[in-house]
Amino acid sequence: MESSDAQRVRDGSQKRSAIDLIMNQIRRKASFERRQRPVGFLFRPGENNDRKSKGIPEMKESDSSEGKSTVSGTDTDPVDMEVGSVVGWGRVKQFVEKLGKKPDSQALNLSHCDLTATDMVELATLLPFLTQLEVVDLSWNDLVGGSLKALTFHLQHVGKLSILRLCGCRITAQDLTSLGESLDSVPLLEIVDLSWNAGVGGDSLHSLTGQLRSGCMIRELRLVDCQLIDADMKALGQALPLMSSLEDLDISCNRITTGGMKELFSCLNATHGLKTLMLHMCGLEQDGLCILGEALQFFPTLEHLDLSANKGASGGLAKMTKNLAQMTHLSCLGIHLCSLSEEDVMALVQVIPSLSALTELDVSSNKKIGDALQSLLTALPLPKIRKLLLNNCGLSTDSYQALGSAVPSLSQLERLNVSWNKSVGGNLGLLLGGLPSTCKLQELRLSSCDLTTEDVLHLASASKQGVLSQVKQLDLSYNGTVGDAGWAALFDEAGGLKALEELDVSRRPASYAAASPWLAGLLEALPKLPSLMHVALQHWVLQQEERDKLDNVMNKRKLTVECDKQSLPPT
Repeated sequence: MESSDAQRVRDGSQKRSAIDLIMNQIRRKASFERRQRPVGFLFRPGENNDRKSKGIPEMKESDSSEGKSTVSGTDTDPVDMEVGSVVGWGRVKQFVEKLGKKPDSQALNLSHCDLTATDMVELATLLPFLTQLEVVDLSWNDLVGGSLKALTFHLQHVGKLSILRLCGCRITAQDLTSLGESLDSVPLLEIVDLSWNAGVGGDSLHSLTGQLRSGCMIRELRLVDCQLIDADMKALGQALPLMSSLEDLDISCNRITTGGMKELFSCLNATHGLKTLMLHMCGLEQDGLCILGEALQFFPTLEHLDLSANKGASGGLAKMTKNLAQMTHLSCLGIHLCSLSEEDVMALVQVIPSLSALTELDVSSNKKIGDALQSLLTALPLPKIRKLLLNNCGLSTDSYQALGSAVPSLSQLERLNVSWNKSVGGNLGLLLGGLPSTCKLQELRLSSCDLTTEDVLHLASASKQGVLSQVKQLDLSYNGTVGDAGWAALFDEAGGLKALEELDVSRRPASYAAASPWLAGLLEALPKLPSLMHVALQHWVLQQEERDKLDNVMNKRKLTVECDKQSLPPT
């Protein structure tokens, strides 16, 4: 924010007469070689401080006020250029600050600002004063659709632009055409995100991709939920050979037909450097997986593959595993909510040994694979695994025991989610007992596992031993079978959870119980948890006095407590 001195200077300078401005210009030109400041400068200390602030890009002193027109001729006198630059930056600051954002000469983040078409026109006039701009984010301004041309017409002034985000802006086909026509003005553009714009699809994408030139620098393209159709897939496929630098492609949440898959992947052999391919919720079926499997041979460097939420893919994983085995660089595989069968898992087991770089695996929300997970766990490269998501998988007793046996080898594990698996209840000690003393676990989720009081006592013991010292997120919600003694013991040993940031011990809806027996222990434990920022206590009954104590703690530190508004359960 500007100082009050600078504000007074600006208000005062706007009242100067035209003669004062002309005389001031003469003085500056006469003393240009000596770089002496006008006498009036001595009476405006706030202006000097403003010019030295971090946000001003390559600008020097000026006596002109923000938003004030300058006297200029047809020459390119350096002094006039300086005056214009400072005046322009003043306009930029005024525009950005009125939207509640902080000015930055290299990054323009105006997301969620309710921008209008009029704002876009004004913003376009400011681009000549933002020559160092590298990032533009106008996402989630749904009133700018149809007015993008006003901005793209001036993109030649921001030739260093490398990141452009226009998510949720209601972009139209005309906007895409304007953006495509301006691509030559931003040759360094590397990241383009047009997600959540229905106007990008419907056979409109070619308006953008048709303007691409060979060798363009785009390495990340995101088109999530753009209602792409087969014609758009064809346009994208034809553009892929032009994007030789492409590393990250996200077309999630677009229903892609088998024909669309063929149109897209027929040209993917030109993108040898692709590292991330996101196909979340694309309506893929067995035939689509077969086409994808054939295309995988062209992605030797692929590191992240997300096929999640494609329920029609059930039984089709075996059709792509042959080429999946060649993905020696694949480190992250997401196949949650795909209605996987045990046959799918066994097909995956066959190729897992070839995925030597695998560190993250998500097979959650596949309820029919509980028994087969035993084989999968024994096949994983356990010492390398950092993220293992097995929640809501119908984990059988044998598979859970296999997980318990694998825990000592999971030396790099950072995230573990076994929520919604009832086999965990009464057996948590098997899991916790194998954690190494050098455990790196940062996230542990045990929601709705039918945990018992004894399970939470094991958790308290593990905390006391220090094996949970790096845990930042602990989810114990929806375990109504835990007694008060368990919660009290956990908070008594909370000192072992010194890195904890988020804690959830909420109960199921309509399953109210009094928090009084253990709440005092939680309050006493808070000083031992300096990093704690969020606690969820939903559906626990708090007396007004207890609620007042929580409010007092929240006022003293940055702590958010999520609990029901009423002090007593509803009747």
